[in-house]
Amino acid sequence: MSSSDVTRREFLEGAAAVGGALAGGQMLPGAVPPAAAQGVEPGSPPLSVLLRVNGSERRLTLDPRTTLLDALREHLHLTGSKKGCGLGQCGACTVLMDGKRVKSCLSLAALVDGREITTIEGLAQGDQLHPLQAAFIERDAFQCGYCTSGQIMAGVACIAEGHAGSPEEIRDWMSGNLCRCGAYDHIVAAIQDAARATGSTQGG
Repeated sequence: MSSSDVTRREFLEGAAAVGGALAGGQMLPGAVPPAAAQGVEPGSPPLSVLLRVNGSERRLTLDPRTTLLDALREHLHLTGSKKGCGLGQCGACTVLMDGKRVKSCLSLAALVDGREITTIEGLAQGDQLHPLQAAFIERDAFQCGYCTSGQIMAGVACIAEGHAGSPEEIRDWMSGNLCRCGAYDHIVAAIQDAARATGSTQGG
């Protein structure tokens, strides 16, 4: 083997370095952190942010680059919303903002000041589960459970938007939420059940 040949060890080390750079968003075009994408400079002074979450108001002092997801998980200790891809592609971090679904990993906490945020922790009324939560249990619509909170929040929005008229329509409007365990048939069935229970089965 000549000196110009790459050994297996060198190849693996190089691949690991490239993989680490990709994971950090250093070499992936467009994979910029939300703060950088929205013009927030590193080292900016902390901001006072009022978050209205699940009917309660909390004022936090946050780095301007803090995402809504990190504010929920790290500052309010609402860990039901999961960190998945960090790029808004998997839907594990889905929450409702003023009743509309959003990917909380792509939303800056400072830009949702005063908006009404609902997380998976805010769906149940005491011991009474939301109809979609109950349907997920009945239909066994989760496997590992990691995507479940995002699926349920997106499903609640899907029903409220009137997009639960057929399995095909549900699949189309839920396509932004990935289930790595492949429980899609169960998820669709659960959304149909909840839509019928709430009288929201119209197409749109």
